[in-house]
Amino acid sequence: MFDTVCSLPLTSDLFAQAIHPTEPLFAVGLAAGHVQTYRLPTVASDGSSDGDAQASDNGTGCVDTLWRTRRHKGSCRCLSWSHDGGALFSAGTDGLVKSADAMTGQVTAKVAIPPDTSADTIDFPSLLHALSPQTLLLATDCSALHLYDLRDHSFVSQKPAQTHHPHDGYISSLTPLPPSAASTSGYSKQWVSTGGTTLAVTDLRRGVLVRSEDQEEELLSSCFVGGLPARGTSTGEKVLVGGGGGVLTLWEKGAWDDQDERVVVDREPGGGETLDVLTVLPENVGPSGKIVAVGMGNGRIRFVKIGPNKVVGEVSHDELLSEGVVALGFEKGGRMISGGGTVVKVWQEKIGEEDGEVNGVGKRSLGSDDEDGDDDGDGDSSEEEDKSQKPRKKRKRNKGKDRTGGKHVMSFKGLD
Repeated sequence: MFDTVCSLPLTSDLFAQAIHPTEPLFAVGLAAGHVQTYRLPTVASDGSSDGDAQASDNGTGCVDTLWRTRRHKGSCRCLSWSHDGGALFSAGTDGLVKSADAMTGQVTAKVAIPPDTSADTIDFPSLLHALSPQTLLLATDCSALHLYDLRDHSFVSQKPAQTHHPHDGYISSLTPLPPSAASTSGYSKQWVSTGGTTLAVTDLRRGVLVRSEDQEEELLSSCFVGGLPARGTSTGEKVLVGGGGGVLTLWEKGAWDDQDERVVVDREPGGGETLDVLTVLPENVGPSGKIVAVGMGNGRIRFVKIGPNKVVGEVSHDELLSEGVVALGFEKGGRMISGGGTVVKVWQEKIGEEDGEVNGVGKRSLGSDDEDGDDDGDGDSSEEEDKSQKPRKKRKRNKGKDRTGGKHVMSFKGLD
């Protein structure tokens, strides 16, 4: 289904990855506090690229480092591009959120994360999401969900405009719901979040609307899938949630009390692998139908077709199956980008094989690591890696029936 184009080594463990909304750019946030932005070769509308002639048929070529800096003292936990892609927001265990120019990396604004008042300590960030040009969402380990008012990619106030607590534990994922037909702005105003063993829906204006029943399994990831067949009471819109025991649950949009369907993505004695990240394949990528890529705690990426609800393919981000998939997504040219451990991989849709070797494999070009600098003067010259991590993900036994309808049918290995 996908072939590796290139593998990019990182100088410390990956904590965060963000893919630009309109340009072939992606950024990584590392455990040592670095933020680095890469530029992929552009894929033209006819499938050619601005890379070398031999790679032009595939949209492959050189991957360049646009900029790199030590952005945070401690780990860079979260990244998010602004809604228009003009700025890159980062948050770290130093208790700061910073906004930087997308092309230069120069810091333009920063704000302190509200502390954990119960212990008077830094409340570590768990995720960032630019909901609209005016709203940045920041979630933390202590279950807070802060909403910041943005103007020109800067923070209007040093304090959040709103703060909610949709879950009892840290917020593990956040998925915007599409705007309603009556929306005049065209921007989402509601989102689904997961945290602990519950799912919640929060509204920009009205706060937390609903929280699900206890699912008896930790919920780790989520994504929205629309355009499904509408049958009976189903409107064809679902939120998919990845759990800590290898089960993918489907929730009907608007019916948030409990899950609607279950798909066993991984089955192991005592419970399957964690489903740490979900992303929907673009319409023009992969086989027909709605396909969701699932990044797992053992380094595998499995592809689930929604409708039949079965696993239809698999690749491995980590061949040794020792590092989990931390991040997964698709850039504007249709290439898949996976991250985990100290490696980021770029994948393209499978275009041909010969004796196990991929035709037209791309090449990479990395910026020199000894040119690191902190462009805003807030970094620390020490390269010591911060060891603070998210709470350990629980492993609980699957419940309910297996509705996969079949087993995975592909496995690609040794593609580097």
